[in-house]
Amino acid sequence: MDGSKKSFPRRQDEGDGMSVVETETVVFEALQQQLGGAVPSWVQARREQGMARFAAMGLPSPKQEAWKYTNVSRIEKTRFSLAADLDPEISPSDLKPATIQRDAAAELVFVNGHYSERLSIVRDLPASARVVDLRDALVDPIVEANLGRLASSESHPFVALNEAFLRDGAFISIPDGVSIEKPIHLLFLSTAEGEPILSSPRILVVAGSNSRLTLVESWKGLGGTSFNNVVVEIKAGDNAIIDHYKLQQEAPSSFHIAVTHQVQGRSSSYFNHLFTTGGGMARNEIHSVLDGEGGESLLDGLYLLDGDQHLDNQTLIDHAKPHCTSRELYKGILDGTSRGVFEGRIIVRPDAQKTNAKQTNNNLILSREAIANSTPQLEIYADDVKCAHGSTIGRLDETAMFYLRSRGLDERQARDILTWGFASEIVTRVRVAAIRERLEQYLLTRLPVPEKKEVS
Repeated sequence: MDGSKKSFPRRQDEGDGMSVVETETVVFEALQQQLGGAVPSWVQARREQGMARFAAMGLPSPKQEAWKYTNVSRIEKTRFSLAADLDPEISPSDLKPATIQRDAAAELVFVNGHYSERLSIVRDLPASARVVDLRDALVDPIVEANLGRLASSESHPFVALNEAFLRDGAFISIPDGVSIEKPIHLLFLSTAEGEPILSSPRILVVAGSNSRLTLVESWKGLGGTSFNNVVVEIKAGDNAIIDHYKLQQEAPSSFHIAVTHQVQGRSSSYFNHLFTTGGGMARNEIHSVLDGEGGESLLDGLYLLDGDQHLDNQTLIDHAKPHCTSRELYKGILDGTSRGVFEGRIIVRPDAQKTNAKQTNNNLILSREAIANSTPQLEIYADDVKCAHGSTIGRLDETAMFYLRSRGLDERQARDILTWGFASEIVTRVRVAAIRERLEQYLLTRLPVPEKKEVS
């Protein structure tokens, strides 16, 4: 690990101290020394471009509309180091709580952002498909042609920061007509000990026409303070089907900011399922573009927050072409002094006639101090559409509580049953058995449904 400590730049509205450009030049030069080896010229150009853009923008402020509920000052005040590119002292048994190797066609394992070949497996893949460490694929023309084309660093500081540190991550390429029946699992472990660790993984998925893929992202914290700044780009061809799951269960002191951009072709389907239970501060942005007629997009989310956790969910479904369907259902369970934010936008472009879109966000508040902010939005520029949106923020239904209590359950048991029922609607939609069972087991731990008493 690099022992030198590096801080992020001050926001441009703050004034004092070393300038943004001077501060970030120090960070960038330190990174360059650690990278070593030659990289393609386009990669070097992207790094320099990303650093210049991030230096110009700095970190976002709550004064900006898109960040009004999320203050990143805790990230700004934390002094991060970059993890050394060494094979970590982690055994296969350490992976047991997070691995799904027995059920996966491939499982790539990353520790503090770096790929571990020793812990990874690749099997049951067609010879024409590629599931590899991004660093080994930077010379691939497909990577050069697609990386950075969906998630732009021009106006997003954390995308720019990720681009500046471009190196590690995963590259998945599925040719036309190829279906992969078993999931591809990308497992990211954070093991910060001592100094907080910054990692900037990048995931690029290019799925050809008539292809099929199930992708699982798992983010697991094994202790310490980490900051995972993630960018995911997914391109789905005509008639492609992508089932995308993300489980974020990092340490309570960690930070997680992820930007996912996905674009899909004609008659394609993209399903995104997001489950967030960990991290002290997290923000997930999902941008889904229906760029071909007859496309289908489904976004599901479940978040369980406690203590002083803060989670910001930002979604955008862009109906760019006609005859497309989108469904979005996010549910939050908030306890302690936690705060959950949901801001969802559906845009229907002028030519996107016959659009059918529905967006729902429901929040269950379990304590007096927890806060939920919900802002569903519709922007409709076509006249022949069917669109709806709505949100709820509330406590457990008193009538249902009374009914369960009258059947002999105590208050905690009744609360757990109702909370389980609220959450299980999302979990039952998971089509990967290993992931569904893991989520159900986690919910049973957090919400122990009583076994001794039956409700008549």
